[in-house]
Amino acid sequence: MNLTPGQKQIGRRNFMKAIAGTPALAALAGAAATAGPKRGGPVRAALIGAGGEGKVLLKQAPKNWVDIRAICDINMNHATGAADGLAKLGWAKPKAYEDLKQMLEKEDLEAVIIAVPLFAHADVTVACLEAGKHVLCEKMMAWDVPSCQRMIDAASKNKRVLEIGYQRMYNPGYQAAYEGIIKKGVLGDIHYIRTYWHRNTDWRRKVEATPASLDPSKFGYADLEHLFNWRLYKKHSRGLLAELGSHQLSVANWVYGATPEAVYASSSLSKDKQDKGREVPDHVFATFEYPGGRTATFTSVETNEHDEYSEEILGTKGMLVFKKESEMYLLPEADAKAVSLEVTPRGANAIIDASESRAADAGNRTVKTEGGPDSVFERVVGYTNEIAGFCSAVRMGTPLRCGPEKALGSAAACIRAFESHDQRQRLAMT
Repeated sequence: MNLTPGQKQIGRRNFMKAIAGTPALAALAGAAATAGPKRGGPVRAALIGAGGEGKVLLKQAPKNWVDIRAICDINMNHATGAADGLAKLGWAKPKAYEDLKQMLEKEDLEAVIIAVPLFAHADVTVACLEAGKHVLCEKMMAWDVPSCQRMIDAASKNKRVLEIGYQRMYNPGYQAAYEGIIKKGVLGDIHYIRTYWHRNTDWRRKVEATPASLDPSKFGYADLEHLFNWRLYKKHSRGLLAELGSHQLSVANWVYGATPEAVYASSSLSKDKQDKGREVPDHVFATFEYPGGRTATFTSVETNEHDEYSEEILGTKGMLVFKKESEMYLLPEADAKAVSLEVTPRGANAIIDASESRAADAGNRTVKTEGGPDSVFERVVGYTNEIAGFCSAVRMGTPLRCGPEKALGSAAACIRAFESHDQRQRLAMT
């Protein structure tokens, strides 16, 4: 939804007024990540998987909470490049590894941050948990539900913290909205949540030059094409539902306090019909049915960026809009009716690398209202707070904002939706 300038002004002011006084408001400028642990120092950690998403996490890692001592990637060009990048940002240069087992044996680590392809999440996570390390693993939790359960069981068995990377749950704007708007019933009864992620882009990535020693078949890939474009192949990926939809469905589950009972999804491969062997669709449309007759929808298209991406919470008294993780609007019914096609100009000063949930031109944009600094939201603060929150759980036992059980709820629903559009039928959750 693209709001008029008047709606934006009203919506911002309403939002800031509604969340005034909530504990999360103090974290709007990243305050939650600045203190660091009271004792024990930063958590000694390594990054596993130094591709696009891994680099995003590294750039937002708070030094006072985490000490990145090593980086591991089967592609040593990625590992050494990420280590060099951290050194340029003022960190002590981490050691680069190709072999996970070797890194776990040699390095004095307490925790790992995992950003490998989806199909490898469970194996890498379980190996690290079994080695006694705490784990922060990128979303979606795993490729299938049994793999998610393996991760949960390994964390329980080894008494280690396991968190999944849904940064919206650590974004102070979302937290403040949940505390000051959702829980207080400001929206009235909520029966529908609309989520969407629209882009006009090619998901295919260029196959880079790699070290001669890299044999992708050793790691489950048919060739380098499948390694660099793993998101396009069913063996490795769950497509747009996993890479984008699981973020937004986690918000719907959070707001409803429930997980879906059934899903119907349809899809198509439209723009890239001639794309060399691409197996996952570039258009997905899913309807999730929740207890009590409530609904959430997710749409993702890769042929038009109109509306871009948002979560819209529709209640009987008003609407709450989370636009691109940084703009938050609260509109009573009377103010939400008139909608135009006005498009917000893009921001500038890109400071983070592209990842699957963040465009290459994404910047550290802020949204300001007449209220001044209290109305500034930074997109990337969710990543910073996520890492700080994970380290706080490791160091001091503080509660996780997501946790593996909630992450499983999002993953299971998105996996079932993928199966639904493959089978072309409505499926109950199993």
